[in-house]
Amino acid sequence: MTPMLVRHHPHPASAPRSTDAPGRARDWAEIQERMLVPLYEAVYEHLEVGTGTRLLGLGCGSGLALLMAAARGAQVTGVDTDQARVDLARERLLPDPGATQGGGRRTSGPTLQTKLLYGGPDEAAADTTRPAYNLVTAFQPIGCTAGDADGLVPTLTAAVRLAERGSAVVLAGWGPPERCATSGVLRVAGRLTERLRTGGGWRPALRDDLEEVAGRAGLHPDGSGRVACPFGYADTDSAVRGLLSTGLFDAAVEASDLATVEKEITEALHPHIRQDGTVWMPNVFRYLVARIP
Repeated sequence: MTPMLVRHHPHPASAPRSTDAPGRARDWAEIQERMLVPLYEAVYEHLEVGTGTRLLGLGCGSGLALLMAAARGAQVTGVDTDQARVDLARERLLPDPGATQGGGRRTSGPTLQTKLLYGGPDEAAADTTRPAYNLVTAFQPIGCTAGDADGLVPTLTAAVRLAERGSAVVLAGWGPPERCATSGVLRVAGRLTERLRTGGGWRPALRDDLEEVAGRAGLHPDGSGRVACPFGYADTDSAVRGLLSTGLFDAAVEASDLATVEKEITEALHPHIRQDGTVWMPNVFRYLVARIP
């Protein structure tokens, strides 16, 4: 893409801020991120991601989705405005170039094909040596936080300037609340923010959330799918840490305090605790494939 450089660093394309950013990024990478693996796999299978794919991942987080695409042979670039998550992604995808394997041979793999950048699409645009992308992904699910789509639209608009015409742009969102057990836990954020008249709380996902965002970014819908992404945790503590790492409770923490939010999440998790102490919440996520005209 030959881009106009306009600085956009909206938080919906990234993990929201945290006072303990490294700790929460680690919780995301070690606990929560894997919950979306079925979504990544379904999208990559649907679009036949492989050696001819040049992927730009918006809000790439700690890089698991990029790693899966690189394993299929794709050339990947990831951008995120959460520095702690980008640092973890670099550990995952860009190992020490001096590292060696058993026989003293330098490691290879996705390293030469991978770029991980702190910021947004404009940082990716600065790499004029890289050919235009033919796939853009925004896997951070939208549709359950008030206003979460607003910041994504300018990010997408900037990103599509870096891609070839006809390229696929993938958006992800939460499914209907009645098919997402986690919705009951996310309502904690809504209750706390409503009580204190602050914004950013939970709202039910709407049927056309993804289509609306695509339309505002000038994209043409070209198919969609639904994927089961159950959230499973070893125990309640892991569940609370994993859910907090998503950033979906940030407004609730600001409206009250962390201890209150942790307590209310724990109480909301009770119906989902199994006899062995594990936590299991079935969910359905939706993805939309749109095309750049």
